[in-house]
Amino acid sequence: MTGAIEAAVADVAAWLTGTAGAPVPVGPPRDDPDGGLTVWPLELRPARQTATGGAAREPYRFVVRLLVSGGGPAALPALDRVLAAATAAGRPELVLAAGDPALWRALGVAPRPALLLDVPARIDRPAPTAPPVRQPLRLRQLDMRTVAGRVVGPQDQPLAALRVELVGTAQATETDANGRFRLVGVPHDPDAPDAPVRIRLIGRGRVHTAELDPNGDDLVVVRAPD
Repeated sequence: MTGAIEAAVADVAAWLTGTAGAPVPVGPPRDDPDGGLTVWPLELRPARQTATGGAAREPYRFVVRLLVSGGGPAALPALDRVLAAATAAGRPELVLAAGDPALWRALGVAPRPALLLDVPARIDRPAPTAPPVRQPLRLRQLDMRTVAGRVVGPQDQPLAALRVELVGTAQATETDANGRFRLVGVPHDPDAPDAPVRIRLIGRGRVHTAELDPNGDDLVVVRAPD
């Protein structure tokens, strides 16, 4: 499988061959009396990443910087054709900054006219796959109950106008003047018949959570703290 860097360099080498009119091998600069061009990847540079949200994963984007050079005056016509073609087409992106003497010393050749080409590349990142379902799906239908209760405070005084919420759902009601409330459609799991019903009481500047016995009397008395 061809990687992103190898593919980008091969595409540029093919384009250079067609533009220069002669094969352009991938390799470091060389002292070639025939004046042929070479293309060589110098570095990888970061590119601006595309922001995304959700589960999708955008490709990782970067730039391959390539050095195009040729040995001797005979290479100048080929460089001219490459420069003109890239300028006319607007791609690959040209960078005329290949004259650093340290670069040529590192490559072990004499300084020469050269071009830098910046070629975009990307690595696709597959989206994470969901784990396989190894057991048959089981659908259960929950029973629905009605829970009625009464909220009282100290000395068993009824507490009116308290908000009563069924924890984990959007169901809510308020206590009446006698502290009574009624919640309709409370889910009940037949496999866990003793699981308590959790409610939240809100009012008088306080929040109190209580657990009700689903198997208790028809009217549940909830004693709110002082």
